[in-house]
Amino acid sequence: MSSPAVTASAAALPRESSTASAASKSLMFGFVGIGLTVLGIFISGPSMVALSWLVGVTFWTAIAIGMLMLCMIHHIFDASWSVVIRRQWEHGLSAFKWLALLFVPLVLATFFYKLDLIWPWLNPDHVIHGGYKVGADPLFLKKAGFLSPQMFIGMTVAFFGIWIWLSARLRKASFSQDLDGSVSWTYNNRVTSAFGLILGALTLTFAAIYWVKSLEYHWFSTMYGVWFFTNCIRGALSIGVIIMVWLYNRGDYQGVLNKNHYHSIGMLMLAFTIFWAYITFSQYFLIWNANIPEETFWYNIRELNYDGTINQWWYVGLGLLFGHFFLPFFFLLSYRYKVAPKVIRRIAYWILAVILLDMCYNILPALKDPDHHGDPMPFLSMHLVWTLTAVVGVGGICIWSYLRSFPTTKLIPIRDPRIVESLTHHE
Repeated sequence: MSSPAVTASAAALPRESSTASAASKSLMFGFVGIGLTVLGIFISGPSMVALSWLVGVTFWTAIAIGMLMLCMIHHIFDASWSVVIRRQWEHGLSAFKWLALLFVPLVLATFFYKLDLIWPWLNPDHVIHGGYKVGADPLFLKKAGFLSPQMFIGMTVAFFGIWIWLSARLRKASFSQDLDGSVSWTYNNRVTSAFGLILGALTLTFAAIYWVKSLEYHWFSTMYGVWFFTNCIRGALSIGVIIMVWLYNRGDYQGVLNKNHYHSIGMLMLAFTIFWAYITFSQYFLIWNANIPEETFWYNIRELNYDGTINQWWYVGLGLLFGHFFLPFFFLLSYRYKVAPKVIRRIAYWILAVILLDMCYNILPALKDPDHHGDPMPFLSMHLVWTLTAVVGVGGICIWSYLRSFPTTKLIPIRDPRIVESLTHHE
């Protein structure tokens, strides 16, 4: 059972000074990362840096979407074990407005510098393979109603608007319950989650299609939204583990967390590791089996050069196979590893790194090397440098936003109806 000391400690507001220094450092890292990425424009050119920035923004947006979906899933299932962890995901949702702001440079660069800087279909005069222009491409004309500048801008604004709105509703109800203890806030969040899960599923799917899949708009995939959703959830779970261990080591979560909380979140990490493998294998197998050129080319350019030799992206694909599935799968099978904070934190860092690699695999090959028959730019290039600076830049801002929100409310939802069950969680 939870002791009175634990309850009193958890009910207190976290000291603002306890995260102020870390928030300042995160903001500094964010500005440095952004500055270095901007410098890359003058070294490697705007096209390479723009795609790298897209990787950084998409990676952190995916994690924020995962936090949003996990909060809503928690409310829909009326879960108890995750109550003490949910508050940290709620703080993470504060990053959406900053992610929207960080996406703006991509839009401005596209419409005020070069229409096909990132997404070739935005420019009807963009020359594709065989010397044809996008505007005369039958496959584009069939999708022109969807792939249009007006739809792109409108949908992107709608994506962030919906995510910010849902996050604000969830945060307000949860934080308000700390003050008055009214169970009506719990019911409000269930209602928000009931329609929010539908909106979340639709928006994350269309965001993945517009921002990433449409980079090579000839390609067809009915599983792309599910692939993106899986990475969103895995990223959010991994960040959750890292925060849990950090707060426990600081002393905040001592007496609040027990090994069963680690085991429960570890089981979810294992489940979505298997789900990612199922989705990714199914997509690859169906495309390979159908052998339709409009589908197979996407994998071909990530395996072979124009002359038939193996390119660097083939090794990245193998890295995803073992790093995204086999290694996490075998480690997360073990109960002992799931309940060991240091071990599961290492697994979480590993999963985040491989999710980033997966984003690179999906985005960066869209930039072609004109000197090598349109083969994708190699993985080990300056492209990777600007991708890492972009991830650090965007990540610094997101972590700063979390740390800025952290001291504004209680450590855990102390008046949630399920809080006692969460504090005494057992298998």
